[in-house]
Amino acid sequence: MATSVENQVRIECVINGERVAFDSYPMARLLDVLRDQLKLTGAKEGCGEGECGACSILIDGQLVNSCLIPALQVCGTDIKTIEGVSGEKLASVQQAFIEHGAAQCGICTPGMVMAALNLLAKFSGPTDVEIREGLAGNLCRCTGYMKIFDAVLAACDQPGEGS
Repeated sequence: MATSVENQVRIECVINGERVAFDSYPMARLLDVLRDQLKLTGAKEGCGEGECGACSILIDGQLVNSCLIPALQVCGTDIKTIEGVSGEKLASVQQAFIEHGAAQCGICTPGMVMAALNLLAKFSGPTDVEIREGLAGNLCRCTGYMKIFDAVLAACDQPGEGS
């Protein structure tokens, strides 16, 4: 539901399992709203053009670049950010990233983890090609992709991924 407040609108949605409401300019980038207003700073701005995937989140189960989504578009949606991935312990894919050295500078890592979770929600045992395609929208300059690929492959063997 959206109502007008001095050129802003009230936006109601679910973020990481919690119902939230916030005021925003309709065309504000969701990435900015998440980071600046809601203090969910896990999604990073890499390019600001939807090319790198550093700001990847899930909206209604679909992987999207939050730098391209206007805030108004999330009314009534279910959003999952990197902050909503783990509870008391890390998700298997996060643990695999650590164990395989797949996280270095940290800019791409949240988006890569979200892309991996999206992939594992679709394929319980993805092929090499499916893993490459599932991560294709996310760029990394630090690790070379083999460590990330190996981490995703290792996470496939763990129970509970894709949730």
